[in-house]
Amino acid sequence: MHIVCLDLEGVLVPEIWIAFSERTGIADFRRTTRDEPDYDRLMRFRLDLLRRHGLKLADIQAVIAGMAPMDGARAFLDGLRSRYQVIILSDTFYEFADPLMQQLGRPTLFCHRLETDAEGFVAAYHLRQPNQKFHAVNALKALNYRVIAAGDSYNDTGMLGAADAGFFIHPPESIVAQFPQFPVHRDYASLRAAIDAAAAGLQAG
Repeated sequence: MHIVCLDLEGVLVPEIWIAFSERTGIADFRRTTRDEPDYDRLMRFRLDLLRRHGLKLADIQAVIAGMAPMDGARAFLDGLRSRYQVIILSDTFYEFADPLMQQLGRPTLFCHRLETDAEGFVAAYHLRQPNQKFHAVNALKALNYRVIAAGDSYNDTGMLGAADAGFFIHPPESIVAQFPQFPVHRDYASLRAAIDAAAAGLQAG
């Protein structure tokens, strides 16, 4: 049996922190996992930046409330779910993702949680587990699933490498150059065809 694992931001929905940067006019919030491979360093940077600018969780959630999935993402996801089990493996947070999950038909989501203080500032973040995408794929494989995965960033490469078949979708060229082993797709139709071909090959094997 096959399971498809997808990243969320940059794959199905726009990057939340980039949208927040555009809304606030603070360019430093544009830094994402496409730029920084060390997720802990990135999140500590973001939490410090939020505090310095007096921005709270509610300010981020207000931006997310006005966001929508990428063009074609819902149809792509619905098509996948008609044939495969699909799990979204993301380094976002449940406190961010809910409005977007509603628009995507509430697929299964594994991500992390935020902690806020009494004033509503983000005080800390709590990983479900470090390198959770990689571990999730290996756990699924231990249950005798064949895993096909797609993502776009540094923090997806462990997942892609652990999967039986891994693909990039919408990646920046800087990451493509560093990880040439993963086939690159620029649209959902191409990725869907690759997933179907991989599933057929795994079935035959």
